[in-house]
Amino acid sequence: MQEEKTAENMDKRIEEMFQAGAQYGYGKSRRHPSVLPFIYATRPSGDVINLEKTAEMLKRAGEFAEKLGKENKTLLFVGTKPEAKETIKSAAESLSLPYVSERWIGGTLTNFPEIRKRITELENYKKEKAEGSLEKYTKKERALLAKKMQRLSLYFEGLLGVKKLPTALFVVDAKTEHTAVKEAKMAGIGVIALTNSDTDISELDYPVLGNDATIPSIRYFTGVIAEEYKKGRASAPVETTAKEVKEQ
Repeated sequence: MQEEKTAENMDKRIEEMFQAGAQYGYGKSRRHPSVLPFIYATRPSGDVINLEKTAEMLKRAGEFAEKLGKENKTLLFVGTKPEAKETIKSAAESLSLPYVSERWIGGTLTNFPEIRKRITELENYKKEKAEGSLEKYTKKERALLAKKMQRLSLYFEGLLGVKKLPTALFVVDAKTEHTAVKEAKMAGIGVIALTNSDTDISELDYPVLGNDATIPSIRYFTGVIAEEYKKGRASAPVETTAKEVKEQ
């Protein structure tokens, strides 16, 4: 009975992925050798990804995300390509988790103490602004400070409240976010990645092979990972505040 239910759930997931257009890979000339066992067919328009195998990958990645949620660990959402920005930001904010939806700043993970200084600078500015304490600066100083903070906000708004390194990353397009993936590996941080057929998936902890170039597909996979994390959090033995989760 349990096996039938599992098979039914897998069939449902495959159908959902199909509807989202997750099966569309890149052309054969861009295919990385590591994904060959996961290609169902090759068409003139590009590779067709085997969604049965993607469903297995997604199940494994989802289980990891659920475990993170249950243990109240921080999952950092990363997606800076235009098609991914809004989805990444929305999913992370719905869970009160950190995100990077603009340019990944080198050293975010490998030189976190320096990055943390910038985050703190932005936090202090926001606090002073809310308290009306900026009046101590001259008009020219306030203008220069506002310009600087606007830039910091662009890159670090999604990291406000983060006190230490995340436990894992969820990345949309591991090839585009190769710096983030490389830093995560150096820092011993796990990586869940939605990535297409042009990527070396052997380098990823939890690869999910699928279309990483269109909004419906990105939205689908991001939603599944977010939902699994949320499910795990709901089953956590001790409820924590959003702030505490960010600080894990």
